[in-house]
Amino acid sequence: MTMVTEFLLLGFQGGQILRIFMFCLLLVVYCETVCGNLLIITLVSTTRNLHTPMYFFISQLSVSDILLITDIVPNLLYILLNNGASISFNNCFTQLYLFGVSEIFECFLLTVMSYDRYVAICNPLRYTSIMTSEYCVILVFICWLFGFTLTCSSVITTSKLIFCGPNIIDHFICDILPLIELACSNIFNVQIQIYLLSFLNVFIPTTIIVISYTNIVLAVVKIPSSTGRQKAFSTCSSHLIVVSIFYWTIFSVYIFPTKVQSMNSYQISMNKIFSLLYTVFTPLVNPIIYSLRNKDIMRAIQEMFYKRVVW
Repeated sequence: MTMVTEFLLLGFQGGQILRIFMFCLLLVVYCETVCGNLLIITLVSTTRNLHTPMYFFISQLSVSDILLITDIVPNLLYILLNNGASISFNNCFTQLYLFGVSEIFECFLLTVMSYDRYVAICNPLRYTSIMTSEYCVILVFICWLFGFTLTCSSVITTSKLIFCGPNIIDHFICDILPLIELACSNIFNVQIQIYLLSFLNVFIPTTIIVISYTNIVLAVVKIPSSTGRQKAFSTCSSHLIVVSIFYWTIFSVYIFPTKVQSMNSYQISMNKIFSLLYTVFTPLVNPIIYSLRNKDIMRAIQEMFYKRVVW
């Protein structure tokens, strides 16, 4: 059997004008995403008022978003320019690994952020004693550890499959589902591992988030004043928006997936669009949601620019 040494990523097939438009759009999105997330990381690290658990978690989310979009977009831009491009076996699985690390990390980080909001609203008097700096660092470290270790196991298992037939991937990234469809060997063990990891990385965090916000809602409803209820909900609204966008696209692509070989052209196109949403546009909207809806970050941005103008 001839072993596959590279894969061909088709990307978004279309006319030259459409591909040039997408290239320019994604280039602008990439630059804005990196700048926006770097701005949040800088603000959180340099502004004393933002040295709180919530903003520390937001800065880590920005680190993950930069890793994710940098792993995806530069190669996607190259694919658009060439109307498809080849990627070596090693580079394909490297992209798959970094992609998985950032996605799994974000799943668990969003869960930690929901727990942080739960403690802040349901146990406000004990918040500072529970969410200490050391505890927050440990939680983030565990999230990164899960990302690196869980992804490593699935990528290693997939890379050991035998690829000897077609090497064309009708996608813009080396994703695990279209990859295993190209394997010549038995993929049953890999499929079982994918479902187990989906349970660990999606269903368990989702359950914890739902439980956290159920308790938050019950606690907020008991607040007597409407101003107090509105203030409590406002601290959770940004996180809820990010969680909704992230998990909606994740469930659309990975939960109860259809075999790639049995998909029609419309399903494949929709799969690409959903993948584009959570790999490219979600990292763009995260800093926008957290900055535009957050008075502390907006104040820190104004102070930073004011100091630069005065200087």
